[in-house]
Amino acid sequence: MKILAVCAGTAQRLPGKSTKTGIFKHPVEAAMMIDREGLIGDAICNRKHHGGVDQAIYGMGSVDLDWWSGELGSTVSPGTFGENLVITGVDSRSVSVGDRFETEHVLLEVTSTRIPCATFAARMQDPHFPKRFNRAGRPGFYCRVLKEGAIQSGDTVVLHPFSGERVTMPEMLETYGRNLSPADRARYLAAPIHHKLRAKLLSL
Repeated sequence: MKILAVCAGTAQRLPGKSTKTGIFKHPVEAAMMIDREGLIGDAICNRKHHGGVDQAIYGMGSVDLDWWSGELGSTVSPGTFGENLVITGVDSRSVSVGDRFETEHVLLEVTSTRIPCATFAARMQDPHFPKRFNRAGRPGFYCRVLKEGAIQSGDTVVLHPFSGERVTMPEMLETYGRNLSPADRARYLAAPIHHKLRAKLLSL
């Protein structure tokens, strides 16, 4: 596997909106630095709901973008969904919490799925796109940064699968905000999930 694209963006206004968003991202050719908060220089405008140590990097697989290109009938370029990284050969349907992606200088650990929002709908110019995105079950994956460093397109990537019971991205997307069975709750808590979801599950 390799890094197909590293994507970053600047703060921009959505049509008809007063607030700015960093969802418009484009591939960057030069190496970029990743720290605990994500790509240095990449715009994150609403830090209440975006960014932070447990969703510092948003990744998609090349398999996901190829599928969406067929689904939408036009090429889905890296960065279209606001992702920071696109990794060749990865299908986010098979990615689980705790999986780690390692390059020569950077180590990322998957923490949670992407939950599509109104900003995503506006960016795609389709108010119904979040539901369509959910149905597709190819949500991409948020990561925390375990090792900071430089990253760029072409870097070799090694996947280290989580050794415990797996919580896949499609499963997390389907169950997010719903009550879990005791067995599923225990399985989620045994994985290195996003700290906000962990706190929610521990409070139930």
